[in-house]
Amino acid sequence: MDRFYAQPLDVPALAKVALMSPGHFSRSFRAAYGETPYSYLMTRRVERAKALLRRGDRSVTEVCFEVGCTSLGSFSSRFTELVGESPSAYRARSHGADASAGAIPACVEKVVTRPGGRRGKPVSSGEAPDGPSP
Repeated sequence: MDRFYAQPLDVPALAKVALMSPGHFSRSFRAAYGETPYSYLMTRRVERAKALLRRGDRSVTEVCFEVGCTSLGSFSSRFTELVGESPSAYRARSHGADASAGAIPACVEKVVTRPGGRRGKPVSSGEAPDGPSP
């Protein structure tokens, strides 16, 4: 899914490749990744859209279709839900001070800039980033 995010992917097609029923694939995927296949795919698409919008040389509509979305309205709604601002507002905003300036390591940048990530959820001392140790 990470590599082919722009392709028209659906659960039955993914399940077929994994040699599973669609229901079993969805349950297994959610257990492994903590979100549905659709949610995971849209997060990847929004991450890529953010990078394309930061460049500023494409319209929101062009970015929408380039990342594999077929509905501008659905794309805009999901982008706004995950990022906290509309694609147009994100594109218009200055991104010069973003993490991409090299001030922080790329692995930290990925976590901080991931749409819908752990932003704003502090980690107490002695606690693993994903929660308390078992």
